Amino acid sequence: MTPFGATILDPLGLRLSPEEKTFFRDADPFGFILFARNIDSADQIRALCDDLREAVGREAVITIDQEGGRVQRLRPPLGRAWLPPLDHVTAAGEHAEEAMYLRYRIIADELRALGIDSNCAPLVDVASDATHPFLQNRCYGVAPGQVARLGRAVANGLLDGGVLPVLKHIPGHGRAVVDSHLDLPVVEAAQDALDGVDFAPFAALSDLPMGMTAHLVYAALDTLPATLSPVMMRLIREQIGFDGLIMTDDISMKALRGSLADLAQGSIAAGCDVVLHCNGSLDEKRAVAEAAGRMGPQAQTRAEAALTARKTPDMVDIPALAAKLDALLNGRGHG
Repeated sequence: MTPFGATILDPLGLRLSPEEKTFFRDADPFGFILFARNIDSADQIRALCDDLREAVGREAVITIDQEGGRVQRLRPPLGRAWLPPLDHVTAAGEHAEEAMYLRYRIIADELRALGIDSNCAPLVDVASDATHPFLQNRCYGVAPGQVARLGRAVANGLLDGGVLPVLKHIPGHGRAVVDSHLDLPVVEAAQDALDGVDFAPFAALSDLPMGMTAHLVYAALDTLPATLSPVMMRLIREQIGFDGLIMTDDISMKALRGSLADLAQGSIAAGCDVVLHCNGSLDEKRAVAEAAGRMGPQAQTRAEAALTARKTPDMVDIPALAAKLDALLNGRGHG
């Protein structure tokens, strides 16, 4: 098998232009990601997913950010309106694990119905009072053990629904006090604090098939952002033990400095398997795809392992699951 292109890319609009089809055919990205500008109707989304897979000639992964709350690309009537994750966990109380499983099993069903087979969740960054508002209510809690358990419930809900989870933001973004979409967070915590809190949920979920990096500096360990840091990528592999496919967070975010080509090359050189590039022009995508190149043997093995983790969804009664979830959130126990 020819190695996949070491990228995950997004389409420009609601359908592919002939020029985009040709580009995707030649670049052969591992997968694709969808945004609000790619979403109009159910039929249109299904047709776009078909276009993307036809362009590369295989059942490529198509992912999306469907956490719920602010970070939710599918909204009614295409998908349910969801509370922010932290609010959902608080509302569910002692039933939070079951509620998070049900939430993401339902989300998986909504995604699969549209041709989408991956979701950029669970997010197991550990929150604190200082966590920047862009991230805080997207987290699941402040205790690493609880966050890990809830992250496992999220991942299981997605996997049981035939959707690949993407663990993020590895190795931990919770201490960030600035928004990495706009600036580079620098975490000053000592390594033992990072080991005991930030890194712990990722170690507990190190068996998941895919993960997404954090664009932030851990000053106790390196001066480079984790996405570009061989030191941090080695820590993710060897200490945290994550051996799934690692994709960067979007390299066009302002936390990173440099040309897109340099960032793509730097990410791969640091140890990332796949470069995620979003919201760029077709020329920018070309530059990223060329710089990232094709997957090396280890990355290709991880990519193929991730693809085999996709499974046919178990047969469930979604309205019954939704009613059960509603009962949990409204204090009526297991129902």
